[in-house]
Amino acid sequence: MKGKSLTAGVTLILLIVALAGSSEAQRPDPNSEESRIREGFRIAPVPLRVRGNNRDLVGLGSYIVNAQAGCNDCHTNPPFAEGGNPHEGEPEQINTDGYLAGGTTFGPFISPNITPDENGRPAGLTFGQFLRVMRTGHDPDDGHILQVMPWPVYGKMTRRDLRAVYEYLSAIPSIDSEE
Repeated sequence: MKGKSLTAGVTLILLIVALAGSSEAQRPDPNSEESRIREGFRIAPVPLRVRGNNRDLVGLGSYIVNAQAGCNDCHTNPPFAEGGNPHEGEPEQINTDGYLAGGTTFGPFISPNITPDENGRPAGLTFGQFLRVMRTGHDPDDGHILQVMPWPVYGKMTRRDLRAVYEYLSAIPSIDSEE
C-alpha cells in the first residue's frame, strides 16, 4: 500500500509540474503582434468602426498610433481633455472631441485633420498617397516637404505597420474641422 501511495504522490507532482509548464507555454507572448493588437483595442480612446476594415490591422494601428507614435500630441488640439493632462499630474484623459482633428500650431505650420473623410479615407488620402507622405514627407496638396512632421522616422516603418496606421485612422470617428 505504501508503494502505491508513493507512486500516486510522485505521479500527482509530475502532473502538476507538467500542467504548470503547459499553461506557461500557452500564455501569449507579451511582445507578440497578437498582444499588441489586443492592447491597441484596449487603449483606443474613441469608438472604432471595424466593419469594412481589417480588424487585426485596426488593433495594431491603434497600438502604433496611441502607444508608440504619439500622433495625438500634434494632431489633437489640445491633446488632453480638461483635468486629464498627465504632464500636470492628472490622470490621462485624451481629448476625444478633437481626437486627431488637427489644429495645433507650430510657427507658420498647423497640423492637419487626419480623421477620415466622407469616403473613410484618413485626411482624404488613398493608401498610396498616405504611404508617399509617410515615406517622403511630401505634402499631398502642394508637394512641399512637411517641416514639422517626423516623416523621416515614420518612413522607416514597415509597409504593414503603415497599413495598420492607415486602417486604424480609417476606423476612428470623422471630425469636421476648419483645417
